[in-house]
Amino acid sequence: MASNRLELEIPNELAAQLEEIALALGIRDSSEAAVIAIADWVGRRKAELDDRDSSQRYFVNEALDALAAPSAPKK
Repeated sequence: MASNRLELEIPNELAAQLEEIALALGIRDSSEAAVIAIADWVGRRKAELDDRDSSQRYFVNEALDALAAPSAPKK
């Protein structure tokens, strides 16, 4: 699996919170918790962008739009 190296300098408070979460969830360490958190954040932002751009909508949204439109022809 290809990867990129990224170094972050984070506040001590955030580092402590990441360590606490990692420990509580059985995650290997705070670095892995940070990667999971970044992936989650990116996924949420991507979903927001997809919702704004109608060409990026999921097919389920298109189907719901078709059902909601009163004059939409049924397929």
